Amino acid sequence: MSINIFGDQVTEERGENARLSSFVGAIAVGDLVKSTLGPKGMDKLLQSVSSGESMVTNDGATILKAIPFDNPAAKVLVNIAKVQDDQVGDGTTSVTVLASQLLGEAEKLIDQKIHPQTIIEGYRIAARASLDKLVSLAVDNSDDSAKFRDDLVNIAKTTLSSKILSQDRDYFANLAVDAVLRLKGSTNLDHIQLIKKVGGKLSDSFLDEGFIFDKRFGVGQPERVENATILIANTPMDTDKVKIFGAKFKVDSTSKLADLEKAERQKMKEKVEKIKKFGINCFVNRQLIYDWPEQLFTDAGINSIEHADFDGVERLALVTGGEVISTFDDPEKAKLGHCESIEEIMIGEDVMTKFTGTAAGKACTIVLRGSTDQVLDEAERSLHDALSVLTQATKETRTVLGGGCSEMNMSMAVEQAAQNESGKKSLAIEAYGRALRQLPTILCDNAGFDSSELVSKLRSSIYNGLTSSGLDLDHGVIADMRELGVVESYKLKRAVVSSASEAAEVLLRVDDIIKAKPRTADRNMGHP
Repeated sequence: MSINIFGDQVTEERGENARLSSFVGAIAVGDLVKSTLGPKGMDKLLQSVSSGESMVTNDGATILKAIPFDNPAAKVLVNIAKVQDDQVGDGTTSVTVLASQLLGEAEKLIDQKIHPQTIIEGYRIAARASLDKLVSLAVDNSDDSAKFRDDLVNIAKTTLSSKILSQDRDYFANLAVDAVLRLKGSTNLDHIQLIKKVGGKLSDSFLDEGFIFDKRFGVGQPERVENATILIANTPMDTDKVKIFGAKFKVDSTSKLADLEKAERQKMKEKVEKIKKFGINCFVNRQLIYDWPEQLFTDAGINSIEHADFDGVERLALVTGGEVISTFDDPEKAKLGHCESIEEIMIGEDVMTKFTGTAAGKACTIVLRGSTDQVLDEAERSLHDALSVLTQATKETRTVLGGGCSEMNMSMAVEQAAQNESGKKSLAIEAYGRALRQLPTILCDNAGFDSSELVSKLRSSIYNGLTSSGLDLDHGVIADMRELGVVESYKLKRAVVSSASEAAEVLLRVDDIIKAKPRTADRNMGHP
């Protein structure tokens, strides 16, 4: 006899129904993004119904973040894609697809009356075997700078091969590696400025060894400043506003209005005099600088830049060694920025300001050119993924092979682990191996090749001791991935396996889904 203990606005799904709901949601998310996987993956066009804006991308995290999901299991997969993007920068599609394949295999096992906890135990054993195999496959060339640079270039090429930049991946891979090596081991990408300018083609993009600011100097100021001392501020520099909200002035003659304006101008002049005491020759302000203070700066030989965006100001302070300040009473306590020179340059049809020889010598700027905003946005996402993976690779310097090689090797290790287990757990371990083999299968399907033939050839090659074999998706054959330079970051691959395993375990533990609206206060409580 079942008794309903819930209110009217609460629904409950139990046991098999709850699990089925979780699995269906997660598998649907995996099916949504799996066609974007690999060098021959396709893009998705996302369009906002309200604003009409459109976006073309094949980045798993970008796709999943843009779509509102109602299914709770789908949201778990969205979260692991976000974490993968934040921690490593790439592999978001791989982790989502692997998690959905693990749940698909688990669904088949549950249909065979195998308990979810037994499946979880088997998956844990399989995940350990996979990660141990991955460690044994990893290669570290950090002691040899030439080989290590080659590894970084190959990692960047592999990352970019599935992106919009794949046609020029050699050029962009070297550009990304040059930018990351300037960081000298730092993982702070704020030192690398990305500027997008419509016009030209993608191959016209370039790396500049300076910090380029999408602003220009004030009117009548020199186009170049040598040995710059920079004050970076966030302060109002406008003279015709009363800074008290809602304040009003009533005057009975125009002369009094003139006195008011004169007082405002005098107040601004005093502020400029305070700024001059800092001994600077360049003033960068987050807010607007009106004509009167700009003229005062020009007369004092100080170049000014106004209305710099907040992110730009923070980044400029970082690379020049300064701090953003708002008050000017203590010049000796302020931290000023420094660089060798500041000059105006032309990029396309726009004038920008370039800071050369900054205090943080690692600062640089990548200028992206392209035919449309959509192309530039996707190029920026692609290059950001490559830069993120490369910065992590300079910390965790080990590398593994891509093209399905690592997945097939891990699958072989998992099958060997299954032979050491008895009972139903071995079935779960074998299922984990099948899920791993689905990744190279999807790579083949997306490239338009016969996946059953290619994957069986790859499996045979790996099992016969050719552990560096993988899928050459340009020609539809099995090839040596090390010779082709298909290299991936060890940290990326490890994160994919561990995150997908944990997400599958979380959803396998669910046997009850309760949906309820938020509780609201009963305003008539205690009254008849």
